[in-house]
Amino acid sequence: MFEPVDDVIERIARHLRRSVEIDPALDGRVMREITALPTPGGATALGKAWGWLRRPHQLTLTPLGGLAAAAALAVVVLLYRGDSTPPAPTQAESRAFQFVLIAPRATHVSLVGDFNDWDATRTPMRRTGSEALWTAVVPLEPGRYHYAFFVDSSRWLADPSAPVARDEDYGAPSSVLTVGGGS
Repeated sequence: MFEPVDDVIERIARHLRRSVEIDPALDGRVMREITALPTPGGATALGKAWGWLRRPHQLTLTPLGGLAAAAALAVVVLLYRGDSTPPAPTQAESRAFQFVLIAPRATHVSLVGDFNDWDATRTPMRRTGSEALWTAVVPLEPGRYHYAFFVDSSRWLADPSAPVARDEDYGAPSSVLTVGGGS
């Protein structure tokens, strides 16, 4: 009579992942609306410049002109960079990551991984909003992490929305997360 909750959630997720068709005439309509806006500053130089910037323009370059423009852009980029080198990081910056699992029949879910020594007691997940949604927020420094969800103290689940780990060292399904820094 009724569909199982997992099937309904999967159907909703499939529907949300569909590509969206955008009307090709949208750009033209947006540009017409922008052009119809009043000019800031009226007849001042700024107002005239604003009006000029809002109108479409066509630029035609010869190959030699394109080469000259590219050379000018390269000079600007090199001058802009100058001697300013980015400051060396004093310490790895930590960023907060939210982990989410849809598990409608679960009574307890923990996030386990090499960032918490695979200890199911250190990062319990909380139900939020709906009965099926479990979340946990974890601060992570740049690096590569293996993790999994531990459901009802008996079942390991890899994150269905993340790459699956191929490493046999973990002995259970796990996922991989790479955090910034190019590690």
